[in-house]
Amino acid sequence: MSAPLLTTPLHALHIELGAKMVPFGGYDMPVQYATGILAEHKHTRTAAGLFDVSHMGQVLLKGDGAAAALETLVPVDIVDLPKFKQRYAIFTNNEGGILDDLMVTRRENDLFVVVNAACKAQDIAHMQAHIGTLCTVQPLPDQALLALQGPQAVTALARLNADVQKLTFMTGGHFVLDGIDCFLTRSGYTGEDGFEISVPADNAVQLARALLAQPEVKPIGLGARDTLRLEAGLCLYGHDIDTTTTPVEGSITWAIQKVRRAGGARAGGYPGAAVIDAQLANGAARKRVGLISTERMPVREGAKVVGQDGQDIGVVTSGSLGPSINQPVALAYLQADQAAVGTPVFALVRGKRVAMTVTTLPFVPNGYYRG
Repeated sequence: MSAPLLTTPLHALHIELGAKMVPFGGYDMPVQYATGILAEHKHTRTAAGLFDVSHMGQVLLKGDGAAAALETLVPVDIVDLPKFKQRYAIFTNNEGGILDDLMVTRRENDLFVVVNAACKAQDIAHMQAHIGTLCTVQPLPDQALLALQGPQAVTALARLNADVQKLTFMTGGHFVLDGIDCFLTRSGYTGEDGFEISVPADNAVQLARALLAQPEVKPIGLGARDTLRLEAGLCLYGHDIDTTTTPVEGSITWAIQKVRRAGGARAGGYPGAAVIDAQLANGAARKRVGLISTERMPVREGAKVVGQDGQDIGVVTSGSLGPSINQPVALAYLQADQAAVGTPVFALVRGKRVAMTVTTLPFVPNGYYRG
């Protein structure tokens, strides 16, 4: 018997809004609403979409030693992170593989951490086991998380509190929305401008309704969330990065600041540092890249990639038709010598060779608001 699916505080609202529900990360989640994934995707790119991401894990790390403690688990600069700034981070294992990716925001007296739903229990256990004596690890099961994404997200949200307009990409703050105390960051997983809003679970439906009442805002499911993040070139944990991929292989070395690299003031000291430093110095045998095709056939996760000589050179980890550009796009791991931008390759789809080209990421330009 599998465990019964968990539900978010917005579950009844999703049903009311006509969502098609599917299991995801142990939760019963909306994959799409009546208009469908394509319309939801395009609405988010042009207006504003509301996503329920309450299945993700929210955790506070408290205590004077919290930032230094977290640095023992991630190859990222947390100690120098300014107040109300947010940073992308990764938990690594002793082989340099990725246990999960996460978002960290420094607040007045704590670090606000958001982890992936499927990894939530293990991430919290990982932090409690390794740094629980150095700081307080406090899960926040009574908080819901909403994401409002798209170029008109700020217009809609500013009607509830005009001060949200002062935030820039990867910054956060405390705001009252519709009379509810919330913590916001100006960030997200779509490549667009937008916000992630931590709200008490008891007030989540009230806030969701207040946002959906804005003319720019429609509810968006996990299907469009996936096509949006793929066009933005963003990794999905468990697919594009996992315990068998390192940050160097995964092309996310931009997340490792100089101070944490070999020769830096706080170099190493996290699991797998020797492996990752060696790959930073010498390169890795394979690399995550973007692939784009002029053909119509979508290329899905698991498809083999071959070179022009027909030899296996890699595998697709995420793929779909990119609705914004109407071309098939994919993320794949390729041998390093075949990973240069412009390299022609073929993906194998049901025995047919689909011509693709290694391209720069993201597939669609970012719309982040940097001020």
